[in-house]
Amino acid sequence: MPRTFTATQVFDGTRLHNDMAVVIEGGRIVDLIPAHLAGANAERLDGLIAPGFVDLQVNGGGGHQIGGQTTVDQLAQVCDVHLRMGTTQLLPTLITDTPEVTARVIDAGIAAARAGVPGFAGLHLEGPHLDPRRKGAHDAALIRPMTADDLSMLERAAAELPALMVTLAPEAVRPDQIERLARAGVVVSLGHSDCSLDQARRAIAAGARCATHLFNAMSPLGSREPGLVGAVLLEGLPAGLIADGIHVHPETLRLAQRLNPEGLFAVSDCMAFAGTDLQEMHLGGRLIRRRAGRLELTDGTLAGADLTLPRALEVLIGRMGLPPETALSMVTRRPARLIGAQAGEIRPGARADLVLLRPDWTVAQVWGAGIALL
Repeated sequence: MPRTFTATQVFDGTRLHNDMAVVIEGGRIVDLIPAHLAGANAERLDGLIAPGFVDLQVNGGGGHQIGGQTTVDQLAQVCDVHLRMGTTQLLPTLITDTPEVTARVIDAGIAAARAGVPGFAGLHLEGPHLDPRRKGAHDAALIRPMTADDLSMLERAAAELPALMVTLAPEAVRPDQIERLARAGVVVSLGHSDCSLDQARRAIAAGARCATHLFNAMSPLGSREPGLVGAVLLEGLPAGLIADGIHVHPETLRLAQRLNPEGLFAVSDCMAFAGTDLQEMHLGGRLIRRRAGRLELTDGTLAGADLTLPRALEVLIGRMGLPPETALSMVTRRPARLIGAQAGEIRPGARADLVLLRPDWTVAQVWGAGIALL
C-alpha cells in the first residue's frame, strides 16, 4: 500500500521544492506531487526530505576497517552504521594492500552483492597502483605497477559487482590497461599521482572518468605545470572532495566548484572510527590517532578523515557557503550517477532511500528502500 510523506521542502536531487509530497510503494518512489494533492492520509514531516546520501569512499565504520579480515558480515555492519547516519548507498573502500588481500575483499564484496546487503553499492579499490611520491597514508612498500594478473582480477570483479571504482595513478598503469578497465565497466579514478597535465589527459582519453579526493595526494595546479588538479578543472572531470574543512580550504573548494560546477561530489574518506568513540586504531601496524576532527599518523600525515556525509553537508553549507541545492547534489545525485546507482534522486522508479533533515542539516530520520531505520 502506498505511503505519502509531505514536508515543507523536498530536494529531488537537483532542485528544492516547497510544499511537496513524496509517494512511495514497494521500496520505490512512485511520484513527487504538490502537497495539497496528497490526501488526508499523508504523513506530515517537520523538515526537508532528500534522497539518501551516496558515499563513494568509505574505509570503514563501527570499529571495522576494510582490509584483510573483512567478511560479508563486516561489510554489512559497516553499511548499517552508515545507513543509520543517512548514507543509504556506499562503496566500502580498500586502500593499498597485497594481491591476496585485494582478492579476499573482492570475494567478500561479490558475496555481499549476491546477499543483497542493504546499502552495499559495490567496492572502491584505492590502490595499489599509485605513485609512491603521493602515497599519503598508503604503505609505500605495497604500491606497485599494474600486472596482467591484476587487470584480469579487476575485470572479473567488475563483471560481478554492482559497481567497481579503482583509484590509480597514470604513472603506474598504461593507457591500454585503463582502456580495458573502462571497457569492463570499471569507474577509473585518478589519484595519489604526481602526473603531468599531459599524462592525466592521456589517462582520461583512455577512459578514466573521475578523480579521487581532489587536491589531496596529487600534483597541484602550478604556473608552469597544471598537474592533475589542472586536468580535473580544465576537463570538467567528476571529482570527490573531502569536505571536512581540513583537507581542502573552504575558499579552494569554492573556487573548484566555480570552475567545475557539476563535477564535484563529497566523500567522507572515513575510517573505522565512524559511528564510534574510538580515539586510536592501527592501520597496517601504524598507529592512527583521532584528534580535534583529524585522523593522523604519528608523523602528522592525515590518514583518512573523521567525517561522515551528514557532517560534510553541514560543512559545505554552513562553513563553505555553498547553496543548499549544490551541496545536496554533491552527496546525492552526482555520486549516484557516476556509478550508475538507482539512487540519489526522488523520481518515479528510484529506490525509496530518503533522509529527513533538520534546519541545521543534521539527520532526523532515514528510510532505506522505504523502511524506516531511525
